[in-house]
Amino acid sequence: MSYDAVLLVSFGGPEKREDVIPFLENVLRGRNVPYERLLEVAEHYYHFDGRSPINDQCRDLISMLHAEGLELPVYWGNRNWHPMLADAVKEMRDAGIERALAIATSAFGSYSGCRQYIEDIDIARAAVPNAPVIDKLPPFWDSAGFIDTMADRVRKALAKLPEAQVVYTAHSIPVSMSQSSPYESQLKEAARRVNDQLRPGEPVLVYQSRSGPPSQPWLEPDIGDYIKGTEAKSLIVVPIGFLSDHMEVIYDLDSVAAGLARQRGIEFVRAGTAGTHRTFVRGLIDLVRKANAQGVVACAPSCCPRGVRPAASQRPTTG
Repeated sequence: MSYDAVLLVSFGGPEKREDVIPFLENVLRGRNVPYERLLEVAEHYYHFDGRSPINDQCRDLISMLHAEGLELPVYWGNRNWHPMLADAVKEMRDAGIERALAIATSAFGSYSGCRQYIEDIDIARAAVPNAPVIDKLPPFWDSAGFIDTMADRVRKALAKLPEAQVVYTAHSIPVSMSQSSPYESQLKEAARRVNDQLRPGEPVLVYQSRSGPPSQPWLEPDIGDYIKGTEAKSLIVVPIGFLSDHMEVIYDLDSVAAGLARQRGIEFVRAGTAGTHRTFVRGLIDLVRKANAQGVVACAPSCCPRGVRPAASQRPTTG
């Protein structure tokens, strides 16, 4: 076998109120973001008593991977909160792991969704003497397990609102970053493949959680603007750009977007993320087994560059 372990790599998120500020300081380290902006974002977490669901989602995913038959041990490390990535690498080294396959909780290709995770892994390995070799699984947005899972999530939402307009959403990124990555084209194609399983017609793709200043172009249309302008009487919002529930799903969609819909008298249902859907989990196991048999094709060093450095007023991508 090429790999003797799997490493789940995620963004990380706070698990209690006391974690929120230190977590956000980790996210914003090295960026010139006003402290007032950090406190503003912290309020989103306090709305949920300081607990992001993303760590629990990672724990559940690891449990499901084992329950569905993954033969390899699974380690877990985060970019911004405990368990930290370097600690996971040290744990693997101490356990005698020589080569691991990393799976990031991001299915699409972009700087923050793929390249930055590769950089994070390299930094963590550099901090751990005799660290195992770690290869990252390439973006898997087009895998059958992911596409079929999202189709099932939408199908279940349509059972609640059969006549609703289906709108797919993903995290917005700067246009300059999008132009140097396959992010936008992958999202459009993934939405089309899911939509094709459910109903005819081109899918509607919008973006959310924009965090840059008005002077900096980001991918549009924004979901809030779309809700304000649509003539639809009912909406199903599908967070296809997110693998699991976290703050930008439960706050930006379940709270803010749903609130805008209520104000306009629009029925609103948010479809589930891939999460721990059995089809998705089994699909990940198939990808691991394929990588063990055939290896993985590493991304080129020039793939998905940063593009632009986040502006000082940027709201951090949250966990």
